[in-house]
Amino acid sequence: MNKKIELLAPAGDLERAKTAIRFGADAVYLGGKRFSLRSRASNFEIEDIAEACKFAKSYGAHVHVTVNMIPHEEDLEGIEEYLQILEKIGVTAIIVASVAIIEIAKKVAPKLEVHLSTQMSTTNLAAIEFYKNLGVDRVVLARECNIDQVKYLAQNSPLSIEAFIHGGMCVNYSGRCTLSNQMTFRDANRGGCAQSCRWKYHLYKDGKEISHEDCLFSMSSKDLMAVDYVYDMMESNVASLKIEGRMKTNYYIASVVKTYRMLIDEIAAKGSNLSAERLAYYRKEISKAENRPCADGFYGGLPTHKTHLYGVNGAGVTHDFVGIVLAYDETKKLARIQSRNVFKVDDELEVFGPHINNEPFKVKRIIDQDGIDINVSNRPMAEVLVPIDFKVEPLDMIRRR
Repeated sequence: MNKKIELLAPAGDLERAKTAIRFGADAVYLGGKRFSLRSRASNFEIEDIAEACKFAKSYGAHVHVTVNMIPHEEDLEGIEEYLQILEKIGVTAIIVASVAIIEIAKKVAPKLEVHLSTQMSTTNLAAIEFYKNLGVDRVVLARECNIDQVKYLAQNSPLSIEAFIHGGMCVNYSGRCTLSNQMTFRDANRGGCAQSCRWKYHLYKDGKEISHEDCLFSMSSKDLMAVDYVYDMMESNVASLKIEGRMKTNYYIASVVKTYRMLIDEIAAKGSNLSAERLAYYRKEISKAENRPCADGFYGGLPTHKTHLYGVNGAGVTHDFVGIVLAYDETKKLARIQSRNVFKVDDELEVFGPHINNEPFKVKRIIDQDGIDINVSNRPMAEVLVPIDFKVEPLDMIRRR
């Protein structure tokens, strides 16, 4: 079993990169301002990538940078200098979806590991052998592989294997979609996906509408959650478990990374799979951060209608994340909290962080910035004092029970 399996987390900006690492990620992947998909993510200036590398190094973690756009001729301008800078500032690996960029990277920045993007739809050993001969160091498998295929490829591949365990799924094969191009003139494979699959559509047959206003059609898939398959991947020596979501919130990143960190560590300590009860616990923990329903993607076989979101895009907003710890006075047992959502006196909350697991407490008092007791904290980003009997640390997060 690969007890040192890498947990790889997404980061849309420097704050989220640091959060992911603090909460247990062994590596983060992020995009620069150029050559990357997810152009609507915040993305990083070179100075931010360098800071992320420095921060990651202090935790023994790594930084991977997405260079995964499908480049047209004009898109390659400046790529050599960019890769050399990434190598110089301490980036461990680049994630690519172009043979041209593989060859350029090996030529001008040989210290960078080259990881083949899931967009290349790798599903068999012959393809892996081909990419090995090009100098690729790791292959991110297509998300259309079932768990038996993942295990077979991981056990027989000459290259290390990375597999997705959580996050959004594309309705097209490995993200090869042009709906966005056709509908919005935003190129999905050059960083501009408008997520047209999640729009709501009126359906017509023979010129007559067959859809209903209260249930318009959507092509969206439920998000992937592979809690039940982590043991299989560890047992088959998958090298890295990847979470999708560079556009997700800081709270989402903290919650999901923390949960998978705990799951991986518990499996590694036990040396076998967990009980149904423990796996259910981790699924419940994941659900605390989710705003879309989840399913197991292709891991259990071809998806059925149960993994699809018909009529709605599934997105929703939760208000469970109520605040983040800024400081803690151990003598007075008072936490200074930055409010994020409404909470009130007598609410049942819990604290989680890098060194604390879901410690519950009841809100007995809320003291505002003027030292006045209030019953409700309802101003976003306001700082309040709340008594907490146990020690908490700056940047710990607070949510509803």
